Amino acid sequence: MKAKRQQKIIELIEKHDIETQDELAERLEKAGFVATQATISRDIREMKLTKMATPNGKQKYVVFKKQDYDTTMKYKRVLMDAITSIEIAQNIVVIKTVSGMAMAVAAAIDNLEIKGIVGSIAGDDTIMCVIKTNEEAKTVVAAIKKVAKESVS
Repeated sequence: MKAKRQQKIIELIEKHDIETQDELAERLEKAGFVATQATISRDIREMKLTKMATPNGKQKYVVFKKQDYDTTMKYKRVLMDAITSIEIAQNIVVIKTVSGMAMAVAAAIDNLEIKGIVGSIAGDDTIMCVIKTNEEAKTVVAAIKKVAKESVS
């Protein structure tokens, strides 16, 4: 049942611009799948879904496929479009984003494999990245800024 539900989730997000877990739950129910919010949240995490901005200013869930040149450019574009500020607090880098885009930026940073980041936690508009050392935090910030600038080239 889980595999079928997750396949249906992929079908739904590829066909529709689904912005929230509630909207996804409603569409799943219409398709004959009953799932709790916790189940949907777990599916989203397991499937590595994230949100991307749409041309109309809203957001939608997307599946990131294997990283290729186009995907890398999309990750870079997410960084450029969504990050509003970056601050260092010892070995923690705090990244502020446009509202609702922190998860997408965190996913982009994770997939771009920026050296020195131990892990990150994303909320709605804030990401906390734990860096191995205080010294590496400056290097990580420089790398994030460099990657974001490369997307416009």
